[in-house]
Amino acid sequence: MIRKILIANRGEIAVRIIRACKEMGIATVAVFSEADKDALHVQLADEAVCIGSARSKDSYLNAENILSAAYLKKADAIHPGFGFLSENASFALKCKDCNIKFIGPDADIIDIMGNKSNARDLMIKAGVPVIPGSDGTLSDLDDAKEWANKIGYPVMIKASAGGGGKGIRKIYTETDLIAQFDNAKNEAKANFGDDSMYMEKIVENAKHIEIQILGDEYGNIIHLGERDCSMQRRNQKLVEEAPSPVISEQMRNMIGKAAVKAARFANYKNAGTIEFLYDKNGNFYFMEMNTRIQVEHPVTEMITDIDIVKWQIKIASGIRLTVRQEDVKISGHSIECRINAENVANNFAPSPGKIDYLFVPGGTNGIRIDSAIYAGYTIPPYYDSMVAKLIVRGKDRTEAMAKMRSALTEFVVNGIDTNIDFQLEIMNTPEFINGEYTTEFVEKTLLAKY
Repeated sequence: MIRKILIANRGEIAVRIIRACKEMGIATVAVFSEADKDALHVQLADEAVCIGSARSKDSYLNAENILSAAYLKKADAIHPGFGFLSENASFALKCKDCNIKFIGPDADIIDIMGNKSNARDLMIKAGVPVIPGSDGTLSDLDDAKEWANKIGYPVMIKASAGGGGKGIRKIYTETDLIAQFDNAKNEAKANFGDDSMYMEKIVENAKHIEIQILGDEYGNIIHLGERDCSMQRRNQKLVEEAPSPVISEQMRNMIGKAAVKAARFANYKNAGTIEFLYDKNGNFYFMEMNTRIQVEHPVTEMITDIDIVKWQIKIASGIRLTVRQEDVKISGHSIECRINAENVANNFAPSPGKIDYLFVPGGTNGIRIDSAIYAGYTIPPYYDSMVAKLIVRGKDRTEAMAKMRSALTEFVVNGIDTNIDFQLEIMNTPEFINGEYTTEFVEKTLLAKY
């Protein structure tokens, strides 16, 4: 069993991992930038090491400094969380070379699945439905024009190494393509160090459905049902719920089996997520695979009573999955709202600063807060604006929505701007209440008045 884990991350996910380790009796090492010296994850860990200045490239993306910290503190393993180095195959390989367990899949799988174009090709070979698109990457603008004409507008150009909504452009005409192609490539290069692009047909009015999977080192793979992540702005998720209000038990089994098939074909180990688009005609298409823990993993934990982070650690320790597919039971309904430090009225501009007062909801069964903020904490301006996740569980979707509305009205963060009121507005829209929203709802309907 792993005895000491270094958490190569910050914020709420670092706190989440530390808490799981405490419950398992595993020692923890936090790493932090100079800007994060007062962060909660630093205070909760058994040990902490400063790994660089505020800029991510000098700290949380500095593989050498992180590995040096792990060696210094004699950590057996590194948990990368999400973002930063979590899907960096080179970092996973360096961990292996240093005889430190990387809590995630093997480097070669991260490399294959992390490149969206390669992952798409692999899924075609696996017999998993994929969105119509280009064969491999686009060589240049002329190649992009040719594929767009072949596929038919509208199309989407996407960074092969992308994630988090970066390097993605919706293209409706050739004029759009000419205007956006180089911009998308430059954004991809700046964020991922790789400007290769591929193209897919836009599936309009679609649902974003993802399947959580777990795979051990002995070939056992299960899925934990679906999450509906369709409430998005600029390809960034705002609200997630499980199960999806539009997925039947029969469809859940179909998509779940496709996800397991995909993971098995890739010889996948540890926790991962297969993401699909689900169209109005009931067809589903593979989009991508995330080879890490997801921001929205709590909603799956709430309805299955399976601790995904603990299973990540167990699998990395060589423990065999004891949960069989028939053991996975979905009970109730869960919703997660991402609470961001941002000014919604000012085009969602980030709102760093000191938290003067904080009150979080609770006092009733089925409310969970994943966060790293506290009264007196100063949110630095250098990182992602998400500061908390509010998660609720109800016996059904109606009760879950009622709990979320109540919890949002109690959640108070003074000193900075947040999107709490905007999340409450989402909860009260007829489209969300009816479960009829798609990935285009926020930008085409809800934001029209802003």
